[in-house]
Amino acid sequence: MTQLVLFNVFNGLVIGAFYALMALGLSLIINLTNVINFAHGGFLALGAYIAYTLLPYLGFWGALIVSPFLTALIGILVERVLIRPLYSRDPLYSLLLTFGLAYVLQDSVRYIWGAQGLPIQVPAALQSSLSPTLFFLTGYRVFMVALVAIAVIILFLILKKTRLGMRIRAGTLDLEMVSALGVDVRILRNLNFGLGIFFAGLAGVLAAGMLGLTPTIGDQLIMPSFVAVIVGGLGSLAGTLFGGLLIGIAAGVVTVFYPSASEATIYVMMALVLLIRPHGLFGEEGGTKL
Repeated sequence: MTQLVLFNVFNGLVIGAFYALMALGLSLIINLTNVINFAHGGFLALGAYIAYTLLPYLGFWGALIVSPFLTALIGILVERVLIRPLYSRDPLYSLLLTFGLAYVLQDSVRYIWGAQGLPIQVPAALQSSLSPTLFFLTGYRVFMVALVAIAVIILFLILKKTRLGMRIRAGTLDLEMVSALGVDVRILRNLNFGLGIFFAGLAGVLAAGMLGLTPTIGDQLIMPSFVAVIVGGLGSLAGTLFGGLLIGIAAGVVTVFYPSASEATIYVMMALVLLIRPHGLFGEEGGTKL
């Protein structure tokens, strides 16, 4: 029984890391642009399939590095062409646009790579178990959690220590003031959107190595990622990170006792948080923080 609990808790931690990585990208985009990006899961799938295409040429490690950047570049182009003209309009327009874009990305992936599932070959060194008793503790799962932790640390360093990061943080508080100080907010929004999509692409490559490739791979992660943003608190990246890990581990623990209720647990937690703290666990009422 103990081993079963440990297995589900660790599995929940791994899934929660995916939720957190996705949710951080979502939160970055929402905080600065007020765009609810329903196409985030589509970008995740796109990043995974780009990595699959690069795999024969660059190997797993090269594809892992290059694919998120190429996905971010596509995101930058999408923001420039499709989303930027809608900033001055009701947020409903951008919501509907990204909702439709999600289907466009999914059908594009299905058209280019096919509807059947595809495997991504993970290096043999990461496939073996690290412990004979804890069989579920594979090198790849540990590597994923470690890489997510490194990516999160790098993101927070970018936001705290770089000029771009400081401008993003200032823009979430008062974008008009940032613009008045001479910052080109069009470029700022563009780069911020690309940064958010980068995390979707990275999550896609990592998820494909564990779950395999299907055109709907992003659909499995997008809604829990939104829940992570809400539970953690809109505007708080630390809260978003905590929210993603929390719902992942909670769903893993519930799976031990009531497997059919694991997915429902995520939404029950969201409902409880909204009832007790409508602005989320780490969010601030009437304010925004990173």
